[in-house]
Amino acid sequence: MNGIAMYVETKGSEHDELVTCHAQLVKRIAYHLMSRLPPSVQADDLIQAGMIGLLEAARNFDKSQGASFETYAGIRIRGAMLDEIRRTDWTPRSVHRKARQVAEVVREIENEKGRDARNHEVAEAMGISLIEYHRILQDASGCRIFSFEDPGSMADSSESCIPQQPNQPLENLQNEDFKKGLAEAIAGLPERERLVMALYYDEELNLREIGEILGVSESRVCQIHGQALIRLRARMGEWTSD
Repeated sequence: MNGIAMYVETKGSEHDELVTCHAQLVKRIAYHLMSRLPPSVQADDLIQAGMIGLLEAARNFDKSQGASFETYAGIRIRGAMLDEIRRTDWTPRSVHRKARQVAEVVREIENEKGRDARNHEVAEAMGISLIEYHRILQDASGCRIFSFEDPGSMADSSESCIPQQPNQPLENLQNEDFKKGLAEAIAGLPERERLVMALYYDEELNLREIGEILGVSESRVCQIHGQALIRLRARMGEWTSD
């Protein structure tokens, strides 16, 4: 039984009203996320996932907990959409493959030089032009190289369908270690890459808005973001399983 059918069967008019009154909230959250996702992501897919989240919120909401329904539902809706994004990777495998190749070259150069790898060095080592390298960075910016919350998802989801096991104490410790390692890796990024990451993930600005702040084009921000993601992948190699 799907979520909507289950909801209709088990809930009454009060919950119907909650869903009806907050349907626009689903669209607002979906289009806010869309501004930060590649064009291949379909708004309808996010809205459908968000509606399931809204139905679950209406079914499970407890007034006695003190939070407003809109706040509670917003968290559940956004969570359902992010789950859909994690579950379905719209990025072609070729993009993941090139991102892995670039990350490996970045890792080798940085280990050899003891400093940040430079764009021309990476392009030269790969035998490609800077234009092609920048194109790879833009593609990498749009793909889900890894989740900032789940070390297990650093492997490409398009090539791995292994079910996740329930959380155990060791897994919780590994997650904490991953987050600590990731925070240290982000802190070690070049200043402009670190700023783009902060504006994008902490402030939730889109690439156009970040470009206006930095005084550069949206495509340039996309390249910087992609470079940061690849550099993080290179430096977090111990967490990858590819």
